[in-house]
Amino acid sequence: MRIALAQLELSASVEENLNAVKVTIARAAQDNADLVVFPEATMKAFNSGRLDVVAESSSDRFVAEVSQAAHDAGISVVVGMFRPADEVERDGKTMHRVFNSLLLAWRDEDGPGVEFYDKLHLFDAFGFRESDTVAPGNAHVVCDVPLADGLSVALGLATCFDIRFPEQFIQLANLGAEVIALPASWNDGPGKVRQWQTLVSARALDSTCVIAAVDAARPGGAKAAGKDEGPTGAGHSMLVNADGGVIASAGYDPQLLVADVDIAEVERIRRSIPVLEIRD
Repeated sequence: MRIALAQLELSASVEENLNAVKVTIARAAQDNADLVVFPEATMKAFNSGRLDVVAESSSDRFVAEVSQAAHDAGISVVVGMFRPADEVERDGKTMHRVFNSLLLAWRDEDGPGVEFYDKLHLFDAFGFRESDTVAPGNAHVVCDVPLADGLSVALGLATCFDIRFPEQFIQLANLGAEVIALPASWNDGPGKVRQWQTLVSARALDSTCVIAAVDAARPGGAKAAGKDEGPTGAGHSMLVNADGGVIASAGYDPQLLVADVDIAEVERIRRSIPVLEIRD
């Protein structure tokens, strides 16, 4: 299986981000990738305006254009976006919350296949309260997606802060996942890149799944690195094997990283390190 990690620098403009997604889908397909994974919030960067307004006005078109691009290119796509959710009262104000969603789209016989995952664990940490503007999801998602050789792979979905909850990744593996796509807009700051890298490898070991972890590129690149800022992205996307070994990794800047994974290795690793079986 060939996986592309699309580490984009995200903007406030849905149009700019959508165009970048479509261009990158075409590039990944030219590189013969089976799957391309984009960051969390690819539709609109965090800290760049109201999410409810953009979810209401742009989510349907975003889904339609990305899924059609995936279908036309014959590639599976995972991309972060926002969809309308609910209304809640916060400090005397009515908040129109959104779902922090992942769109999974793939080529199907009757047109684009589409599935959504809504982030389960919201980022109420480091002084930030995602739950004020985002509603939590309520379901794990694993889907079979096609590969170029006519086979398929079981793909699980998780988002950013979910990475701090190993039980979610174990549950995805128990539901059949062999690969887990993990889009993020990971906060930069002291020690945050180290935490990200450690957690990605740890979740691969917990679940014995391949982890395709794609963070947004660091605005300002390496020169701005280490400042306590976010959630805007800190780069360092990683493709990690089911035994925790790093197959490929990026730095701070925008990059399309393409690498091959031997899915048969997942079963071999699970026989060698049967943590899922022993846990049961």
